[in-house]
Amino acid sequence: MQLSAISRAALAAALMLGGPLWAQDAAPVDPAEATANAALEVAPVFDGHNDVPNQLRSRVANQIAGFDFEDTTGTGEGHPDGRALHTDLARLEEGKVGAQFWSVYVPSNPDEAEAVQQVIEQIDVTKRLIARYPQGLRFATTADEVETAMVDGSVASLLGMEGGHSMGSSLGVLRQLHALGARYMTLTHNSNTPWADAATDNPVHGGLSDFGRDVVREMNRLGMLVDLSHVSEETMLDALDVAKAPVIFSHSGARAINGHPRNVPDSVLRRLPYNGGIVMVVALPRFITEDLRQWGARRAAEQAQLGVLFQGQPDKIRAALDAWDAANPEPQSTIADMADHIDHIREVAGVESIGIGGDFDGMPSGPVGFEDVRGYPALFAELARRGYSQAELEMIASRNILRVMRAAEAYAASVSDMDPIETLIAPAAAGK
Repeated sequence: MQLSAISRAALAAALMLGGPLWAQDAAPVDPAEATANAALEVAPVFDGHNDVPNQLRSRVANQIAGFDFEDTTGTGEGHPDGRALHTDLARLEEGKVGAQFWSVYVPSNPDEAEAVQQVIEQIDVTKRLIARYPQGLRFATTADEVETAMVDGSVASLLGMEGGHSMGSSLGVLRQLHALGARYMTLTHNSNTPWADAATDNPVHGGLSDFGRDVVREMNRLGMLVDLSHVSEETMLDALDVAKAPVIFSHSGARAINGHPRNVPDSVLRRLPYNGGIVMVVALPRFITEDLRQWGARRAAEQAQLGVLFQGQPDKIRAALDAWDAANPEPQSTIADMADHIDHIREVAGVESIGIGGDFDGMPSGPVGFEDVRGYPALFAELARRGYSQAELEMIASRNILRVMRAAEAYAASVSDMDPIETLIAPAAAGK
């Protein structure tokens, strides 16, 4: 039997509503899943942070000739903890990921010259990985290039630097890293830089130094996104004071939901709409699940106490800690916890201020149901169940970050006649 287009549409509508009696055996359609899938079909996920490049460095020393990115589910074999990668081309497709900021991260390093070399190496290996898979990945540096890749069915692949130490306290190096394709830089990682305070280090500068403010200005001039994940609250506020283009948090949560210092406090969320920036909500369990963070603190305290009580007796310490673990099971982190952060950011800053930055391959696992990059549709279905419309889901998935990119590009175009900033971090040290 051939159905007309009208008949097919009527049949589809009937099935969505439960269908006539003869269609009751059809699989039920979850309205939330249908809304999420519809949103991700037209606005695929544009994720703010994925650490595959660092995994390439740690696992294969950036030697990727034998590395298969089509399917990485077997990469746990031989790894110290047996953990396979969270990311590959097949799972990116299943997770409806249309664009990805690949993190060209290198560890915090007081030897900034070494950090500069390492970030260039990470840019190199990421570009080589993208070039090896032209049917699945496409290098992108602008919002228009991202959208074109999405339409063509490729994963738009952008570079994000994690940690300002990678620019070696040199605006000249920053400009050259931008020329190589880096489109955001996280101002710090876990440790302070010589010009900015990190969230997880003792404050030295009270936020940004004068040179740090010039870093923000120069990034704006270049059209490079200022990423405030990992920085202190004072650094966040100083950056918002200076920024002429929207900022991002490439992988952070809401501190009101989980008190980890890596998350964004309401003092900053309230200012974010005036800047136009976004928080790309992270999936890392100890950043999103407060019960898990508190459990970790109690366990660390117990371990420290056992170390004092049983000095020089590691077997007793291990046995006592195992007993504590048995009596105090580790809380689970769930997709609902991640959605709670999204709810809070919407309440304080608005839905225009939200994106997604999973941090896959930079953590042992995501929350239950979101363990790897296949999990995005489940997260968006959870948001749909909480009342988010398809239009709002599209904004969170990719439209907000594309707007932010376009705003940064527009500001850079508006000041294209401005000279590069030539400030040195310590002119006196240069003997001039």
